[in-house]
Amino acid sequence: MVERRSMTGSEEIDSEQTGSVLHVEPGASWWPVLWGPGFAVLGFAVEMVTRGPVHGIQWLLLAGALAVTAAAWVYGRRRWYSVRLTPASLTVGGESVPIARIAAVLEEEVPVGTRVLGGGWTTPKGTTAVPLRLHGDHQDGGSAVLAWARHPEQLTRALHRLVP
Repeated sequence: MVERRSMTGSEEIDSEQTGSVLHVEPGASWWPVLWGPGFAVLGFAVEMVTRGPVHGIQWLLLAGALAVTAAAWVYGRRRWYSVRLTPASLTVGGESVPIARIAAVLEEEVPVGTRVLGGGWTTPKGTTAVPLRLHGDHQDGGSAVLAWARHPEQLTRALHRLVP
């Protein structure tokens, strides 16, 4: 059974805290949150060295608004574009597949229209598909799905260690 899951902020992907994580791609780092405040500091500095009024409060509000917007974007990326492989499950985006359900890591191409794990129509931009065959109740012995990763070779190697 493929299950949808929801990652909370406290469920950060950290391989040092959980020694059993075999592959992880967090989806985004938190450093873009600093862009907005950095630009605001730059704007404030330009106002300080030029003649005219200095709008400190406005720059502070702008820095906060940009940081909050960037934090929402990063949170979304970390929630829906993360990949995590443990000995128990493969989590791709918002979908988790138990390892016992994976029959094989496929080397051949899969047909167009194959279901993509994580809920999207296609693999996300900047990622590469990793075709899998799941155990199932189909007549052909299972269904093909597409997992995806930014580093598909690493994910494939880790999956080969778990799936015969």
